[in-house]
Amino acid sequence: MRHLNTSFSRTLSLLRQERGISQRAAAGDLEISQALLSHYENGIREPGLAFVLKACDYYGVSSDYLLGRTLSRDGTTIAAEELYDYSTEKDNVLHGSILATLNKKLLVNSTCVIFDLLSSTGNREAILEASAFLETAIYKLFRDIYRAGGNRPEGYFSIVSDTVSSSAADGDMLMSEARFIQLLARSARGESGVGEIPPVSNDALARSHPVMFQSLLQVLHSTDERVAKAIDK
Repeated sequence: MRHLNTSFSRTLSLLRQERGISQRAAAGDLEISQALLSHYENGIREPGLAFVLKACDYYGVSSDYLLGRTLSRDGTTIAAEELYDYSTEKDNVLHGSILATLNKKLLVNSTCVIFDLLSSTGNREAILEASAFLETAIYKLFRDIYRAGGNRPEGYFSIVSDTVSSSAADGDMLMSEARFIQLLARSARGESGVGEIPPVSNDALARSHPVMFQSLLQVLHSTDERVAKAIDK
């Protein structure tokens, strides 16, 4: 229950911030006092079923999503408990070295921010292309690790590992990114059926993702420095 309560209060707060309305305005629309809404958003008090249903209608999400039982806003996809959650590890420490743990958390948190932003646009195709891009990167890295271990059967893979297939994987990532950029342009133009891209300013992201945004900033900073050095060489 503690996990559910924490998920509910956090999601309730993020949904309001995502809509860009004040706590006072949301409380008025939901027909409760601002103080009570503050208590709900901070996990101080638990709401009744009537409020949960009203909040779901107000924000256009399913009750399972609001209660943290699924990652899908409409409640139709895989449930959160079916996915691995690194926070369940003892003391939130993943197996492996400190360096591996740190980088894993940085990338997991940063990826969460990216997909939260995409989710708010409702651009399903863009979400799929972003997934395809990252899936190919994971595919390439795992295949490199797998083959580095020696002469192993290629049962995981249907294509032979050589220069051609490696180039094809690189091409797949480039095509996914190209389509991703085109699809984001649709959101930026506000085309019918596709939501606009949410605010991505430092202040906006710090409000909507106060913890995970710090990870994203670190990833952006380190990558920017690495690329800048490569350009200068």
